Amino acid sequence: MLDLKFVRENIAAVEEALKKRRSSLSLDGFVAQDKTRRSLLVEVEGMRAERNAASEEIGRLRREKKDASELMERMKGFSARLKEAEAALPEIERGMEEFLLSIPNVPDPSVPDGAGEEDNPVVRTWGTPRAFAFPVKDHVDLGAELDILDFDRAAKIAGGRFCLSKGAGALMERALIGFMLDIHTREHGYLEVLPPFMANSASFLGTGQLPKFEEDLFRVAGTDYYLVPTAEVPVTNIVRDEILPGEALPLKMTAYTPCFRAEAGSYGKDTRGMIRQHQFNKVELVKICRPEQSAEELEKLTADAEEILKRLSLPYRVVALCTGDLGFSSAKTYDIEVWVPSQDRFREISSCSTFTDFQARRAKIRFRDGASGKTRLAHTLNGSGLAVGRTVVAILENFQREDGSVDVPEALRPYMGGMERITKR
Repeated sequence: MLDLKFVRENIAAVEEALKKRRSSLSLDGFVAQDKTRRSLLVEVEGMRAERNAASEEIGRLRREKKDASELMERMKGFSARLKEAEAALPEIERGMEEFLLSIPNVPDPSVPDGAGEEDNPVVRTWGTPRAFAFPVKDHVDLGAELDILDFDRAAKIAGGRFCLSKGAGALMERALIGFMLDIHTREHGYLEVLPPFMANSASFLGTGQLPKFEEDLFRVAGTDYYLVPTAEVPVTNIVRDEILPGEALPLKMTAYTPCFRAEAGSYGKDTRGMIRQHQFNKVELVKICRPEQSAEELEKLTADAEEILKRLSLPYRVVALCTGDLGFSSAKTYDIEVWVPSQDRFREISSCSTFTDFQARRAKIRFRDGASGKTRLAHTLNGSGLAVGRTVVAILENFQREDGSVDVPEALRPYMGGMERITKR
């Protein structure tokens, strides 16, 4: 969340940031609460000064053997009023803190202005989409004909927006997870972690999913646990409420987790196939760094995610999200979009963001600066490295043959027991 003092002293700047984000949130409630708090604080401080003066007067009268009973009686009622006013302050401050939780991050000055997805500029492209000499099939039809994806039985087991992978389909998901983790750990220097696949509400508050996006989460009934929608939540919270040594930064971690999303508000969108599901696999990249490092670390993190697509020979592009398309907690985001032949368009496969100190303030992630010895808020970053299911979609569709078989990308073959092509069993 944003710093209370920053918001209080920069109302116009925060309102401008909300305007750029095309947010309808008004700061009027915050301003009114702050005005009430300031007024009440002045009143409380005045009453405290009056109480202290009266106490001194009572002491003087007693020392002079004079009657102080009238003043003491008057102060009984006065103390009750002061206690009531003092009790009101924390309630107002809690209300202001709750309001702060609803304010999105301020976009970085380098973020392009725009209303939505159509205004996201392309930063770069890699690879050339393949020209097919035959009618292209989508991954659903390919998967069914090869008997490696089964959406009907998944629906029988769990309902819509689930997929049952089997045979070479299941092997490819497992292979991609190992392939991605190996590159990120052995070549990119990330520490692999295997976190819990559930987290408590404090963790979700720390990374910004709560309280705003609770409807997108799956909660375990009768508990304080939620299923993770991304490894960002448990991995970032590894260092929640900690002060890290400055020399240890940047801290780089990667993790595989299944991800669970309610997909609230997505009714009718991507109902066919593996693009938008309630459960999917993902390899996540998380960084904790110094504020002065975060801009450079975002570029490196994005490049690390891109490398996976390059190794798999999958055409993609990188777009910079405009202010109106920026996520709630993000200050700057690059989306990596892979080419999906059946849709004749690029689709998001990774979202790489810097959150500046927005998450760190919520989660109390700090570091001790070796030069000054002072404690400072860290910056947090994360990105998909990559979404595994969508990578499967891209491979099946980009590497399909006219006979319905699918070539396995050369870099993935060692992870699939040397398999070069997927054919019907």
